[in-house]
Amino acid sequence: MIKGLMGTCGVTVSGGDTSLPYVSSNPSNPLQGMLRINNTNIEVFTGASWQIVNSSYATVSIDQEVLDVIQWARTQRTMALNRMTIAQNNPALMKALEKLKKAEDDFELLQRIVTGEAIE
Repeated sequence: MIKGLMGTCGVTVSGGDTSLPYVSSNPSNPLQGMLRINNTNIEVFTGASWQIVNSSYATVSIDQEVLDVIQWARTQRTMALNRMTIAQNNPALMKALEKLKKAEDDFELLQRIVTGEAIE
């Protein structure tokens, strides 16, 4: 049983039960309200009999925005790897790829100058 499971940036938690059960150490002489684990069930003693307590399980997942970013990163990685693979076998493409990298570096530098960001 997990108590206090919380989501954070990109992680969604839903469902579950945050209460912690008291598990009786004396099942032969239970008091009303005592809880026990019987196989995979949590049971509560009603004063007359043991009743199965409904339970739920929390679901933890990554939210859609994070999934979108991961997919975008995969696409970018695949594109970069494909370009590099093709360029390694073709000198003209390698030159073009080097010019593309230089142009991106120049753009980054000019963007920092225009926006007043610190230049490293």
